[in-house]
Amino acid sequence: MARSGLAAAARVARWADNALGPGRDAATTDGKATLSDATAERAASDLGLTTDRIRADWDTARLAGLVEVHGDSARPGWRLRAWNRDDSAVLRGWVALFDAWSLASPEPADQEPGAVAEVVSAMPQVLSFLQLSAGPVPVEQLLDLLRQRVTELRTERCEVPYGAGSEPATPLAPVLSADADPAEPAQDAELAPLLDWALHALAAVGALTYGAGQATLTPLGSWAVWVKLEQICVAAQSPAGNIEQSAEAMLRGCAQLRPNAARAEYRAWLAARTVGSAVAELLLAARGDDALLRGLAFEALRVVGAPAEPDVRAVVDEPALRPYALLWLAEHDGVDPEDAHEVLTRQEATWLWVDTAAAVADHGEAPMLVRHLESALQPTVPALLTEVRAVGHPRTVQVLVALAAAHPDPALAKAVRRAAFQVHTGGS
Repeated sequence: MARSGLAAAARVARWADNALGPGRDAATTDGKATLSDATAERAASDLGLTTDRIRADWDTARLAGLVEVHGDSARPGWRLRAWNRDDSAVLRGWVALFDAWSLASPEPADQEPGAVAEVVSAMPQVLSFLQLSAGPVPVEQLLDLLRQRVTELRTERCEVPYGAGSEPATPLAPVLSADADPAEPAQDAELAPLLDWALHALAAVGALTYGAGQATLTPLGSWAVWVKLEQICVAAQSPAGNIEQSAEAMLRGCAQLRPNAARAEYRAWLAARTVGSAVAELLLAARGDDALLRGLAFEALRVVGAPAEPDVRAVVDEPALRPYALLWLAEHDGVDPEDAHEVLTRQEATWLWVDTAAAVADHGEAPMLVRHLESALQPTVPALLTEVRAVGHPRTVQVLVALAAAHPDPALAKAVRRAAFQVHTGGS
């Protein structure tokens, strides 16, 4: 359903990729990359559509993140790049359109902006009621629910106590400011045309069907509302209580958790943030001195999935992050996690071995460090020491000293200490 609903928008986005990119014709001459009459007519001619259809599909493509505009050029969003191989990219694109339903259809011109804002704020409750009803709901019933919710929003805004027998609504959406009189209950007469607009707009993006005096969520709309409710529940039930912490503090809190519990904590932390800010914060934590946080940050980025791809790809040239980024990208492209290490060069794999050893030395116990020695690619300890010294990891000396102190074989420990001394003094 999502692919079908966005197919026309994807077609225009691909056309824009070919026709409006750098070095080619601009969308406009005003530098805003909005479709000028000439550009719209050219697209209509190339695609065999009307200019009105082209403009509508262009707007949908922008709202769904299938095309991004930069100055006077347009380029595909990551969702369009991943369109043919990643169903989650298609679904995320549709959810972005669903979230922007109030922008997808022009609001009524004869309504006060404050009243429109109140209805937009109240619609999550209407949608959750439709989702729970799992079938057609009369518009009159939805209008009554909308009236109650708008009245509650006005009451909350001026902090007037709730009347006897009334209860606060579940806060599924942020309250938007409006100019309505908080003391005056919302009236059906003022809300009926706005509800009609909202239901038509949601129907236009494929979230529901609307007609014959009733509304019904489509399967895709029901799924989207369920996902939103699940995100709210996950965010409210952060298992270890790290949801309000910085990425670094959250990752430290997850260091002692089992993998499944840590992933649940990552999901809760991510649900409370925008994808862009969360990914940026995780990568900032990964750039720090703590190797354990570096590994955990990329585990959290695995939970983020496809939306993190551009940012992960952008750090491939950073030596400290390169092995982690290459493994993440390989797994994202479908390589079995057990085989993903094959994308690393011998030098990159050795650097990662030292970085992991640093995490074990800082946070683990001696037996773990000894076992980590057995995971090295090199067949002998002398070969490992030679490559470790050559790779230039900043924690090499500390790792070798810790390994020498932990290993029960005196001869091997002596060789490792000698290697640590040579790295420290720059000798051979």
